Amino acid sequence: MSDQDLFYLLALMKVDGVGDIMAKKLLNHCGNAEAIFKSKTNQIAAIDGVGSVMLKNIKDKAIFEKANQELEFIRKNDIKISFFQDETYPDRLKHCIDSPVLIFTGGNIDLKNKKIISIVGTRQITSYGTEFCRKLIEDLAPLDPVIVSGFAYGVDIVAHQFAMDYKLQTIGVLAHGLNQVYPKAHKKYMAKMEENGGFITEFWSTSNPDKENFVRRNRIVAGISEATIVIESSDKGGSLITANLANDYNRDVFAVPGRVTDRYSQGCNDLIKTQKANLLTSAADLIYVLNWDIEKKPKAIQKQLFIDLEPDEQKIYDFLLKNGKELLDTIALECDFPVFKISGILLNMELKGVIRPLPGKLFEAI
Repeated sequence: MSDQDLFYLLALMKVDGVGDIMAKKLLNHCGNAEAIFKSKTNQIAAIDGVGSVMLKNIKDKAIFEKANQELEFIRKNDIKISFFQDETYPDRLKHCIDSPVLIFTGGNIDLKNKKIISIVGTRQITSYGTEFCRKLIEDLAPLDPVIVSGFAYGVDIVAHQFAMDYKLQTIGVLAHGLNQVYPKAHKKYMAKMEENGGFITEFWSTSNPDKENFVRRNRIVAGISEATIVIESSDKGGSLITANLANDYNRDVFAVPGRVTDRYSQGCNDLIKTQKANLLTSAADLIYVLNWDIEKKPKAIQKQLFIDLEPDEQKIYDFLLKNGKELLDTIALECDFPVFKISGILLNMELKGVIRPLPGKLFEAI
């Protein structure tokens, strides 16, 4: 993007009263940001939602000085820009009506052809939530997903940390400009995150981490991913806002259940009870609902050498070795076993490391 194009886009986003939805209307009508400022008043006034106050604000020369200052900051710090019509803009986010017109990124982010999930929750994460998050990311690691969260205390930073531990790309969506770190205690994680992942924000260098910004950034967390996972939440909180946004965007939402007496399980239990979220007890639940193909990068299973199989197990193993992956019902039919019996046999074979289960009740020999 040229400096001139970016300059006028920045100026447009600084017009008082022009949000992302209205900016897209103006751009669609006029063709580009520069044309908006150079169009005659009556041409702009014809756009639905544009009134006299907005017309006056568009003509305010002060916005150009602000745009120029931000442009200098962007170029000086080599910040990457994605316009909502660019190929570099996150695909799923493009389909959200209120997605940011511009996003600023730092680090080494690659979202093309990636499985992307958002993990959110309380800032007061418990040991239960921490262990669940660790196990979930460990089990998903063979699928190489991108882990998105908000870089805040609690569930957010735990998700980022485990993603890095398991060598996964992770992205923090910020509620302020890229010239700041919030909370300051998380500065120590930034360099490692930027090595394989990084940060996304819609906010300028002049923006502070104000309360309302956290609510706004949640729509990026919800919109950028295929699914949003709520690990723990009280009956109120930002993670529930993110879950509701994900539902509005027609994304899958998952919630981890907890004891009814636990404060930080109330929000998750309510999401499940009101059918706003799928029940999440393990990575298998998410893989099944999202229909992810785990064959591309299966988790290594150590098969014992010279293992002795029972005659029934050997019969099933030979069948799978010859035919490849097969449905449980097909295995039962072709190997002449009742379904209730074959389930137990398959479990024993899985424990012995000679077969592996796949989504959709499929099995294959290793």
